[in-house]
Amino acid sequence: MPRPLEYTTLQINTAVQIEERRKTISKAQEKIFRFWLDIVHKDDPEDVLLEFNKLFFHHVTTRNPEIIQALYEIIIAENEEEFFNTLKRSCYILVNNWAGERKQQAIQKLVQEVLVDPAGETYTSSMTLNRLREWMLNFSKSQDYEELKLFIARYETTNEETHWSERYTSYLLVQQYTNLKNSPEHREAAKIRAQQIKERFKFDLAMYTARCNGRAYSKPLNLASSEETDTPKNPSSLGDEVLQLIKLIVAKRGQFSYSSLANIFIQQTQDLRYEDFKQSLQKYLIYSVDTKECVEALKIKLSKKLKPLYQDYNDQPLTDALILRTCKRVVEFLTTERQNSPSSLFVLLLSQGHPLTLVIILLKLTMICKAVRPHLEASLAALIQYYMDYPESECQWVINFLEILKITFVIYDDNVRYNLLKTEDNKPLDLDSYRIFSQQTSRVKEEKSTDDYSEDIAIAEDSYVPDSQPTSGLLYTGITAEDTTVGELGTTDSQELTPEELEMMDRIEAESEIANPFGDIDFQLSNFDNFKAQPNKIKAK
Repeated sequence: MPRPLEYTTLQINTAVQIEERRKTISKAQEKIFRFWLDIVHKDDPEDVLLEFNKLFFHHVTTRNPEIIQALYEIIIAENEEEFFNTLKRSCYILVNNWAGERKQQAIQKLVQEVLVDPAGETYTSSMTLNRLREWMLNFSKSQDYEELKLFIARYETTNEETHWSERYTSYLLVQQYTNLKNSPEHREAAKIRAQQIKERFKFDLAMYTARCNGRAYSKPLNLASSEETDTPKNPSSLGDEVLQLIKLIVAKRGQFSYSSLANIFIQQTQDLRYEDFKQSLQKYLIYSVDTKECVEALKIKLSKKLKPLYQDYNDQPLTDALILRTCKRVVEFLTTERQNSPSSLFVLLLSQGHPLTLVIILLKLTMICKAVRPHLEASLAALIQYYMDYPESECQWVINFLEILKITFVIYDDNVRYNLLKTEDNKPLDLDSYRIFSQQTSRVKEEKSTDDYSEDIAIAEDSYVPDSQPTSGLLYTGITAEDTTVGELGTTDSQELTPEELEMMDRIEAESEIANPFGDIDFQLSNFDNFKAQPNKIKAK
């Protein structure tokens, strides 16, 4: 028999010392975190930033001498990783609280100025201070700092934009708030900022469609001068084609809309065995795909993926947890597989010029399982990161897909509803004779912890509470800055609709049957699948 494992006195003493050092660092970190939580609620952001700079670049503070000693304990432990963890959580405590109070300028100053203070490159006679500044300099060059920069990235296309991926910051932030290894403050701050960016995109798109679609409103009237008046900026990169895309998607909402199909599918699959559910899921996702070659490809590839999936549960009754796991795997089949590389289905559909087909399939998937939405957005972030090194001209096909997806999901969101109003007595299928109107549905906010968004990444949860539930009734008030949580921290100029537009919206309210003039007319949405990709641009790196 092997001899029992014996530990030497040296090994035991070493283990005890390591555990004592870990406890010392943990206590020191808690003191620092409590310090920031205390002053961020009471003090002006400028004073907080000054204290931050003093502590992490000069190892001094005017508030609490215990904090200097706490940071000293972490420095002498010679553990740069724990220092990074301390610094990161300190940053996110500030970012999270300032984001909730819409103090964006303070967040920008923290990231752009304080954390990259030139003092970090200045050496002194103090070994402790030199080590502290060296670690601060290393942090400014780390991936952790790049993640912080996402909180000040602007989502819209501007002259200041340096990279195409900045238009999709909300997706990149998803990876941060679904990562259970991040601190609660980090995840909460990422969730808040991502939602703000999404809400601002909804608002800008609504304003753009309200002012810029329709022949009568194609050029804003300027009574003061002959100069052009300010026109709401197109928040997408699709140009004027975004209006046609919205009309096509809205026109599809009729008796057999995607929402109706999702409800029917959920009701009809409640009592199925798991194996039967997988077969029904495949048919549901492919249903309404117009292009024959897409249908055949999807049948073959989805069947190949779904048939062996979780075979041990084939004879088991369907559960919410099993639905969630399955939908997450299907998201991966359609977007990223094998260490976040583009999946074969993703490459196939986009290389053949069918981005909208893929978007609609993903939309239908989220309609039967809302809890899969964070996983989808995390997969989109992985795609963005995969193609991030490509110049915009070489991955335009991916950008088009992302733009179409953003717009489609906005149209089917709970708190904004798009309708078409016929303005000219032309042929029924002439989309140019219809105008787009956006409406905001009233919502009741519900408190929800960050864990609700991220726990399904670790295990398949069998319950999910959405951010909010729409209440009955629609508000036809014309979307203004006051109606929507804008997302940019600060104020936004109110851009109310013209009296003529308000009059037309009143007509919609009075004649509700006009809200969906197309009924169940089946439009060929594949008409918008016209972004052909170059096959040689799609091969894996």
